[in-house]
Amino acid sequence: MNCTPPPAADGSPSVQGAADRPHSAFNHNIEQSLLAIVKREVVPALGCTEPISLALAAATARKYLAAEPQKIEAKVSPNLMKNGMGVTVPGTGTLGLKMAAAIGATGGDPDAGLEVLKNINAEQVAHAKALISAEKVKVSMLQTDHLLYSEATLFCGQDSVCVRIAAHHANIIYIEKNGETLFAKPCAVDNENSQEIFTALSAKDIFDFAMRADENSIAFIAEAARLNEALSQEGLRQDYGLHIGRTLQKHIRNGLLSDDLMNRIIIATTAASDARMGGANLPAMSNSGSGNQGITATMPVVVVAQHLQADRRHLIRALFLSHLMAIYIHSKLPKLSALCAATTAAMGSCAGIAWLLSGKFETISMAISSMIGDISGIICDGAANGCAMKVSTSVTSGYKAVLMALDNIQVTGDEGIVEHSIDRSINNLCDIASRSMQYTDRQVIEIMVNKPAA
Repeated sequence: MNCTPPPAADGSPSVQGAADRPHSAFNHNIEQSLLAIVKREVVPALGCTEPISLALAAATARKYLAAEPQKIEAKVSPNLMKNGMGVTVPGTGTLGLKMAAAIGATGGDPDAGLEVLKNINAEQVAHAKALISAEKVKVSMLQTDHLLYSEATLFCGQDSVCVRIAAHHANIIYIEKNGETLFAKPCAVDNENSQEIFTALSAKDIFDFAMRADENSIAFIAEAARLNEALSQEGLRQDYGLHIGRTLQKHIRNGLLSDDLMNRIIIATTAASDARMGGANLPAMSNSGSGNQGITATMPVVVVAQHLQADRRHLIRALFLSHLMAIYIHSKLPKLSALCAATTAAMGSCAGIAWLLSGKFETISMAISSMIGDISGIICDGAANGCAMKVSTSVTSGYKAVLMALDNIQVTGDEGIVEHSIDRSINNLCDIASRSMQYTDRQVIEIMVNKPAA
């Protein structure tokens, strides 16, 4: 079956009404800025990005310490603590921020960004575990205006090095050795996740740009499919985390589930999340600082494109639309919040799927509106194996909403927080996450840090 939109006369993907669409929102600078944003926000990341941020701080400190650390003291923001407590650090088989700090200091590559742990070995892991067992690694929560903040101080004899990261996972803002500042740069707190360019653009503008962006300029997005498919295959190869993908696949063989397109989307996507959260030593292609968001924006589009036998050009454009739409929506949220951002990433893949199946922005608009009416308010209670459950829920909602939209059905503007305008609906969802859900966030963190030991 091949239901991809037919190519236009010039060979570009066909989108209904494209020739009549106004381009007034764009100029060359805006288009180049959008491309730069996608290239910056869609990058490989090995492991959950919050503990990886701390590992990068520790690895950078180790570079300047120039000796094996005897003691490590780390401080993180409440939100980074929330997202680092329950996730496996890749290559270590161990949960949590103490291991992230310790393995970053003993084996991390300070020049590898979010792939800081890609070259660690068994000896370095053993050294990190020994530091933790000897109670030489301390991680505490720091009340800071930065939602995303990690700080690592390494000690060896009389020497110490402190490295701070803020606002973005790899954004080093301060390096100090033995009380001397080696590097410092200002880092604004307000609107840390804001992308000013998006304030003047609509969801329709995002769609229009994705449709006419030069093929060669967006070809880089194909790497998202390669990396996240490899992670998905690894998650189906052996048990990681909650191994949801493998479990669902087993029940297809048992006759309890059907082998249909929706279940293939869920299995392929959750298997990648299972592997990522379960500590697989493979990178995810991330989106907006999150591997799970990158997986969610990628794998549903890949599966549907394969089902439709879409060619590479259509896959790349659908992936670019998905990732850009996910970034656009997430730009209206705090960098870290009480809203599970797999839901907004799934709105991106919903857009990519809807385009592959219909070629129409109207289908995308209806489907995203239905998603907002369906899964708004799913809370983020920290990065953990259970994230794959929320990923599966989100992509299920996305595909269901596309099927409804293909039949001209949607949650209407008369219902709940959904309005007749897709942009107002998106803003309503993000306003709730940015304002009232701040109280939810604080309570979630309080619950998590005060749990009694098992």
